[in-house]
Amino acid sequence: MRHLSWEILDFGLALKAAPDTPVWPSLIRDLGPPLQHPATPPRSIHGEKVSQGPHQQDSRDTLDGEDITSEKMAQTNPLPVPLGPWKITVYDQENFQGKRMEFAASCANIMECGFDNIRSIKVECGAWIGYEHTSFCGQQFVLERGEYPRWDAWSGSNAYHIERLMSFRPICSANHKESKLVIFEKENFIGRQWEICDDYPSLQAMGWSNNEVGSMKIQCGSWVCYQYPGYRGYQYIMESDHHGGEYKHWREWGSHAQTFQIQSIRRIQQ
Repeated sequence: MRHLSWEILDFGLALKAAPDTPVWPSLIRDLGPPLQHPATPPRSIHGEKVSQGPHQQDSRDTLDGEDITSEKMAQTNPLPVPLGPWKITVYDQENFQGKRMEFAASCANIMECGFDNIRSIKVECGAWIGYEHTSFCGQQFVLERGEYPRWDAWSGSNAYHIERLMSFRPICSANHKESKLVIFEKENFIGRQWEICDDYPSLQAMGWSNNEVGSMKIQCGSWVCYQYPGYRGYQYIMESDHHGGEYKHWREWGSHAQTFQIQSIRRIQQ
C-alpha cells in the first residue's frame, strides 16, 4: 500500500491551517488514500474504508483492487456544486463490476475520468439525471435511490435501445412531498390548463383531452414526464429551478425532444 509523502502531508496541513484557502483533492491525485481529518470518521463503502476531509467533495475509483483518489470536480463540473446530500457510484461494467467512481456532484464527461461508458450505477443519496451523451445532452434518464445493474434498469420500458450514459448531475429541486405543476394545452402557456400534484400513469384516463402537452410551469419540486402512458417512452425531467420552472415549448424539454407528446407524469423521489 502506498503512503502520502511528508511533503504532500505537510502541504495538506498547511492548507488546513488557513481556512480561507480552498482545498482541491486533485492536487494529490494518485499519491495514495486521501488525508483523514480526525473529526471525520472513515465510512465503509462496499467493505473499503474511505475518509473525506471537511473541505473535500471527493470521488474515488477502484481499479484492479487498488483504491485511488481521483477527484474530477474541477474538470467535469461546470455547474455549481449543489448544497445537499448527493452520492452516486458508477461502474464501467455491468452488475457493479470493473472500475468504479463515487461522485457527490455533476460530471459532464465520464471519459475524463478514464471511463469509456457507464454500465451500472448505485444511487445512495438524492435523485440524479443521467444523459446519453457528454455535456448533459441526449436522452435523459431519471436515477432515484437504488441499484441499476444494467442500462435497461434506468431506461425502463423506454423501448429505445440506448446503452450509453456519459454524463450526469443531481436534481436539486426534487421534493416528492411538495410537488406541483401546471400543464397547458398549447405552447406559451395558452389554452386549457390543468394543475397536477400527484402521479398520473395516464393523463387521458384522468381527463386530459389529448396525448400532447403544449407547455408547462413547474411550481414546486421536479417531475419526470413520459412520452407514452404507463411511464414509457422518452423521459423528460422538468425542474422548478431550471428555466425559472417555465417550459414554453417542447424544444425546452431536452436536446432529445422531438414532439409535444406527453401521456404520463410522476413526481421524482428524493
